[in-house]
Amino acid sequence: MKLIPLSTITLLALLVSACGSGGAPAERGTLVTIAAHGEVSQAPDIASISVGVVTEAGDSKKAMGDNAEQMEALMAAIKKAGIAKKDIQTSGISLWPRYQYQQNRKPQLVGYTARNTVSIKVRKLDELGDLLDDLADAGANQVNGPSFEIGEPAPVQAKAREKALLDAQERATIYAKALGMKVRRIVSISEKGTGDLPHPVMLSRNQMTAEKDRATTPVAPGEITVTVNLDLVFELQD
Repeated sequence: MKLIPLSTITLLALLVSACGSGGAPAERGTLVTIAAHGEVSQAPDIASISVGVVTEAGDSKKAMGDNAEQMEALMAAIKKAGIAKKDIQTSGISLWPRYQYQQNRKPQLVGYTARNTVSIKVRKLDELGDLLDDLADAGANQVNGPSFEIGEPAPVQAKAREKALLDAQERATIYAKALGMKVRRIVSISEKGTGDLPHPVMLSRNQMTAEKDRATTPVAPGEITVTVNLDLVFELQD
């Protein structure tokens, strides 16, 4: 008897097994696609605002010098308010000429405008109104915001996902019962998530000062709604 190498026997066994298992593929049940939506609302705990100083002068050096002087006072007020260094970031410094235009005449240079703005994050929202008033007193004549956010959105997003999944599962069960079937499994899940944020409020120094004469500038953080949209495919079977 001749000895057949072990590798040859193994190969023959695999070929026989492959030929023997060549039955029809398993049938797939009825598929149903469901678009599910989940949302959770929560009060924000962080506000972002942009504050700055705009100055004008006859020459560029004075415009920048006056701006730097007012900006130093503004930065001191920001630090005095307890805003951490990591939450203060210069967002823009600019200088541009101002021209006077008259018909049939060449534009005449009349001066320069300098601007310096910083973006800050406020983590104590109950102090935001007082902070805005203090910044106006310190020389801020340009304020944009606030825009609000949730510092740790992951737990809120998780709750929104759970709601979307429960919604999808409930509707898949309804379809299955109506067809005299049952839900076998989830074939696929795809996610599209968005967060609906309140629109920023634009404030000028005049508005802030007028408000300060009566009371602290009012700020209403409201709530942020975190939404999660899922597309799920369920397999139904008899």
